[in-house]
Amino acid sequence: MRITGAKIYDTQEGFVTRDLCTDGRLLSLCSSDGQTLDAGGCYVIPGLTDLHFHGCKGHDFSDGDPEGLAVMAEYELSRGVTQICPAGMTLLEDQLMKICRTAAAHRDAGRPGAALCGINLEGPFLSLEKKGAQNGAWLRLPDVDLLRRLEAASHGLVKLVSVAPEVPGALEFIEAVGEEVTVSLAHTTADYDTAMAAFRAGARHVTHLFNAMPPFTHRAPGVVGAALDTPGCMVELICDGIHIHPSVVRAVFRMFGANRVILISDTMRAAGMPDGQYTLGGQDVTVKGRLATLADGTIAGSATDLLGCVQTAVSMGIPLAAAVRAAAVNPARCIGAYSRVGSLEPGKLANLVILNEDYSLRSVFFRGEEVPVSA
Repeated sequence: MRITGAKIYDTQEGFVTRDLCTDGRLLSLCSSDGQTLDAGGCYVIPGLTDLHFHGCKGHDFSDGDPEGLAVMAEYELSRGVTQICPAGMTLLEDQLMKICRTAAAHRDAGRPGAALCGINLEGPFLSLEKKGAQNGAWLRLPDVDLLRRLEAASHGLVKLVSVAPEVPGALEFIEAVGEEVTVSLAHTTADYDTAMAAFRAGARHVTHLFNAMPPFTHRAPGVVGAALDTPGCMVELICDGIHIHPSVVRAVFRMFGANRVILISDTMRAAGMPDGQYTLGGQDVTVKGRLATLADGTIAGSATDLLGCVQTAVSMGIPLAAAVRAAAVNPARCIGAYSRVGSLEPGKLANLVILNEDYSLRSVFFRGEEVPVSA
């Protein structure tokens, strides 16, 4: 297939007007015969990778339900997210093992929908004081043996694990597993010095920057300042219009640069569903519009999918090319999938999204085949 007339995302130049050719993979040359798609006025971007979302369409990864995971994968694909790395919550070991086995079986069976490229373990090695929507009764100290049991159960799918670096044993845990998975600082009361010690020990990622951690202030820069001072540290940002003020979103892109920001959705099961009552990690959540809260008013995940977060970031003043890098290029690199996906370079899988001039979703192609889209 030849796509003509569109502005094509290029990792070096931003958007360029040229033809894009595919046959399941992206091609450097187009054949003279075959289908042509006129995408004049549109934008073509790589399929997105969400490395931190919990659920959608009434289902949650923490349920450990194979059919629920299948529904989630198909919905994510219909919204332009062609690679997923679903996130667990703070759960008991039996349930953590179950979600890892469910993910492995899903991936190994090659089920339809977005490609499952990893698992993000957001818990249980977190701080009680900054637990947010996590279940405090199920928190535990960092445990290398538990992580390795989960890695084995997932057939190697565990790509990220969140840790509060101030809890006992955290630095030793990071040193032990930092070469096996990406260790992310999260749900933490850590100050700047503690966070820097964690980065020196091997952590290289921050979970939903600003949320569930001390604020960034002029005398106490905390995790945010430590991440900024650590070259190569990637930071997640929830751009749903609820979690982070637009001015702070703009500041993060200026401070860290688009190469170090990863847009995430952090969606819970209400994404793609009407307002109402839902659950997250075994706790009741009320959803009204984009806002999801626990009974005490704590923000409990998001109801805005990753493409919606890209659109929201652009509405906040982030250039589309920078938002695309943060939602496609950077997360694919983080989970080791960039050799196959994440950019529109010849030889990679033809996972791509076509946006209309107003950035609304027009089409999604997965491995060169067009798939149905959701509004």
